Amino acid sequence: MADTKERILQTALRLFAASGYEAVSVSDIAGALHITKGALYRHYQSKRDIFDSILRRMEQRDAAQAIAHHLPEGTRQEMESAYGAARPEEIISFSKAMFRYWTEDEFASLFRKMLTLEQFRSAEMGGLYQQYLVSGPLDYLTDLFSARGLPKPREKAAACYGPMFLLYSVYDGAEDRESVTRLLDQCMENLLRGFRSP
Repeated sequence: MADTKERILQTALRLFAASGYEAVSVSDIAGALHITKGALYRHYQSKRDIFDSILRRMEQRDAAQAIAHHLPEGTRQEMESAYGAARPEEIISFSKAMFRYWTEDEFASLFRKMLTLEQFRSAEMGGLYQQYLVSGPLDYLTDLFSARGLPKPREKAAACYGPMFLLYSVYDGAEDRESVTRLLDQCMENLLRGFRSP
């Protein structure tokens, strides 16, 4: 049963990433899985229920990524001391890992592509796109740099996240994706050297 539920989730996300959330019906999801709509409804109440499950999974995975890199998973207000303890090396290592996560992890990559496709079609999707892929990461990095007492934290955050955001699209269209990842790594290392310079 859990396997079927997971297959539904993965298949729905693949379809959402290819065609957009609004364009995909429950019938499309069931058809792609070769099951009836009734069988699908035994696991999820609606297409929205599937989407909400995808969102919950992404929230959990985002928090796990931060924890795995010894960075705070909550807001600065909730975890001020953890923000202040984050070293530039950890922030850069986390940024490199997040680029790989959003490009190489199938679930995260499909979620990113779905939000990119849907951002202009609904206010909710546009908000989620901002939260996960634009202003959310930029604000998080700004808070990390600011809590460290680094000068011009917003500029540093933009210098860190700007290459990542650009290279997501380059990665998606590249024949040699590893070269894009290496380029991102080099940008991050250059940034880290800048942090270490007086």
